[in-house]
Amino acid sequence: MSELTFEQMLEESFKTIRNGEVVDGTVIDVKPDEIILNIGYKADGIITRSEYTNEPNVDLTTIVNPGDTMTAKVLKVNDGEGQVLLTYKRLAAEKGNERLREAFENKEVLKAPVTQILGGGLSVVIDEARVFIPASLVSDTYEKDLNKYQDQEIEFVISEFNPRRNRIIGDRRQLLVARKAEKQKELFEKLQVGDRVEGTVKNVTDFGAFIDLGGVDGLLHISEMSWGRVENPKKVFQVGEKVTVLVKDIHDTKIALSLKFPETNPWANAAEDYAVGKVITGKVARMTDFGAFVELAPGVDALLHVSQISRAHVDKPSDVLTVGQEITAKIVDLNEEEKKISLSMKALESAQQAEETSAEAETEEE
Repeated sequence: MSELTFEQMLEESFKTIRNGEVVDGTVIDVKPDEIILNIGYKADGIITRSEYTNEPNVDLTTIVNPGDTMTAKVLKVNDGEGQVLLTYKRLAAEKGNERLREAFENKEVLKAPVTQILGGGLSVVIDEARVFIPASLVSDTYEKDLNKYQDQEIEFVISEFNPRRNRIIGDRRQLLVARKAEKQKELFEKLQVGDRVEGTVKNVTDFGAFIDLGGVDGLLHISEMSWGRVENPKKVFQVGEKVTVLVKDIHDTKIALSLKFPETNPWANAAEDYAVGKVITGKVARMTDFGAFVELAPGVDALLHVSQISRAHVDKPSDVLTVGQEITAKIVDLNEEEKKISLSMKALESAQQAEETSAEAETEEE
């Protein structure tokens, strides 16, 4: 039996490796763009920057030190220069995929920072395995700009797991929807008509404002914003503004809100404030062919009929009055139940003329 040469014995002392095999090694040198490992093979193993991490331009000397032990996967036994090309990130990704598979099967809630903003959604990494969260699954409301999520830690679940097709889909929306439903349930259990609650203006439209009451939105209709008239809600409220509102009605999941608090009701003391015979001052708010509506206080409009404007004949109110004009008139009728008040400027003219006639008569007698 022939004796083996030293070179042959040295060759046989090294283990054999194959592509795809997982090997352990010790770091013997680190450069900014590559790591050199002793893997107990006749050639050293090399991990390039791109096979260590997905993060570009990272300096490997700040992460790995000589003497560290690492587990990697063989990509090529011979890279063309007699070295073994290894990958660290792909092995980590495989382990990460296994972690994600378990999370998918168990419907586990995961948490990770957003590493990249893509055209159609967000990218997060769990143990070097990438998860894509489509824009439609990022939030329970439409998100025009996803940049605010950069580096933000978010929670999500895996809704689709197919690593062979490189489809690992995350879903944040269903968590938000579930939590919102839970908040709604809690709120509806304790919310009662007549309650005063603080909310935040979420959106303002031409017909009203949507108020976030803490997970549930209520509608503050334009007609409930004031006892007086509101022409444009967008001039009254701003998104993000805090406001205390009155719960007017609850119907299923819809909440109607109001700012018409009972203690501020301008009709509360109408019998005294607007008693028949009282002379009052107000501003012309709007006009029609049959008369002018005069605002006596926010939420209290009185009708000055065209026949009551003057003792002289008036064809239409706009011939003698203008919107915004301040007038003085006498209250000639009050209907509290229907919230109607009638005014007369003519009555004051008649009273004034009567006084003047009386004064003239007294002068003549003297």
